[in-house]
Formats: sequence, C-alpha cells, structure tokens
Amino acid sequence: MAQRRSTRAKAVPPPIQLTGLGVQYDLRLSKKRKLRDTVLRDGRHSQSGKFWALRDVDFRVDTGESVAVIGPNGAGKSTMLQVLAGILEPSVGKVEVRGKIATLLQLGAGFDPELNARENTLLVGEFLGIPHKEMVRRVPAILEFAGLGEFADAEVRTYSSGMRARLGFSVATSVEPDVLLLDEVLSTGDAAFIEKSRGRITELMKRARAIVFVTHDLDSAAAICTRAIELEGGRIVADGPAKRVIAAYKKKMAKRATTASRPDLAARRGS
Repeated sequence: MAQRRSTRAKAVPPPIQLTGLGVQYDLRLSKKRKLRDTVLRDGRHSQSGKFWALRDVDFRVDTGESVAVIGPNGAGKSTMLQVLAGILEPSVGKVEVRGKIATLLQLGAGFDPELNARENTLLVGEFLGIPHKEMVRRVPAILEFAGLGEFADAEVRTYSSGMRARLGFSVATSVEPDVLLLDEVLSTGDAAFIEKSRGRITELMKRARAIVFVTHDLDSAAAICTRAIELEGGRIVADGPAKRVIAAYKKKMAKRATTASRPDLAARRGS
C-alpha cells in the first residue's frame, strides 16, 4: 500500500526571529561617557561593571511586516539593529535573519569620499554581490531617485550629510533586499525626499519584504509601519499595531514630561 503524502503545507520560517536575546556590555572596556551615563541612569548596571543593553528579547517579523522599534534614548533600539545586521554578537539567545539584508544604519558611511556617486554606487554593488552589468543598469534610476542632479559626478567628500544620506538610501533600497534595517533614515532630507522615501519603503512592503525601522520620528513610523515594538530598559514593554502602540507611547512620554516639569508631582510620585 502506497504511503499517503501529507497535504499539510510546511510552515515558512519568518525572515527575522529573535529568541531569548540578550546583549551585555562591560563598562570597564568602554571609555564612552555617554554610554556609562545612560547605564547609570536606567539602572541596568551591576557592581561588576557590566550591564544588559538588551535582555529577554523574543519576537519575530513575518514576511510582509514592517516593524517600528521605538523607545527613549538608551532603550536598546540601535543595539537591536546592530545584532540583526550581524555587527554585534548576542551574549545569550538566538538570532535568525534569513535572506539578503540591506542595512541603513549610517547612511553613506561606507562610501569612498574620493569617488563620485556613480562610482560609489558600483562599489556598493560589488560589496552586495550584485553583478557589475546589473548594477550599471541600475545606476541611472538610483541617481535619479537620490536627486543629486549635476553633483552625481562630484566627489562624495563634497556632499552635505543630507546628500550622502539620500544617495545611501537610494542605493540600499534599490537592491530589493529580503530584510531591510533602517535607523532614523527618514529624519534626513527635505519634505519631498522624505515623502519619496516613504513611498519606496511602501513598495518594498508590497513585494513582501521584512522591514525593521528604528526611529524617534513617531509620525513617520505610524505612517509606514504595520506594527510597533516599544523598548525600555533593554526589554520589550509593548508590541502590537503601530498606531495603537505609538499613541500609547506618546501619552506615556507626555505624562513623564509633565511630571518632570512639576517638582510637586515628581515628589508625590516618588513617595
């Protein structure tokens, strides 16, 4: 008798999955006062001089989702992106990121300042493993989207930070990644370019890409993301539909600001 095949479809693994993630820093190895001050303020340090930038983080991003990661400074947002990008190794837990990754953590940071926009675009293509002929074909559209005009042939060292950011965004989002990691990329540029950037991200979402977007620009996050995760003290404190989580976060921050500006309320809260 022939063995019957299962008609049940195999579950497709998500593009991103973090399980029990923790990242611990040793302050004794760091000379950055800003980092030390952040730790002492939020209470994640210990007598040994170590602290947890992220702790007990569990979440997955499914195909087609765009997730905003929000929270106050020092919450662990950028650390999370660096882990997803493979820049940082977790101290504990498991990180799984599947597919081609494009990272926009520091737009234009990898450009050669002595090369122009065209040459840098081809150089980035080489790093990403895109065939040279294919990248040559993409260059005109990339430069047009970046809106550099006559400066496309000028050395990148002559660019403003906004021009570098626009070129970086255009190059990174032209490669059609499976996973796109963004860090405050919509805070640079004029209103017209920010709107174009939102449109580009929306296009990527329609092609079933997974996006993680770290930002303090809550309005942009609510406009382009389907889901939001709030981090505080290195832990996830809220996870749900973007507009709902962001609205609740705004109320929380407004309440804290009011309390901080009223010594009487702050004293009452601490009693």
